[in-house]
Amino acid sequence: MEVYKITRKKHQNYTEEFRKEAIKRSEKSGVIQAQIAKELGISAQKILNWKRQFNRLSYKQFNSVDGVDYSKQESEELRKLKRENKRLKEGMEFLKKVSAYFAKDQE
Repeated sequence: MEVYKITRKKHQNYTEEFRKEAIKRSEKSGVIQAQIAKELGISAQKILNWKRQFNRLSYKQFNSVDGVDYSKQESEELRKLKRENKRLKEGMEFLKKVSAYFAKDQE
């Protein structure tokens, strides 16, 4: 009885530069994506996955419109400022009510 050892391929890490170059090559007109993948020693599906990932990242990372930064960091700061603004407005309303109450007592 033969025992077969099942081995998994070791997960290959590719640099961002390599992935971007693979995408760039595959997007040239007249180029067959499968051929590029074969030249690079990867699957065509891997290039498609990288394209999808970079498109998502690009959308999230480059969110500047008319000089206004809509990135995640900027959004977090905006949410923080909105919370603080709401808290301050509530504090002002409370102070108005308290001052109106004490103004009645002095009359």
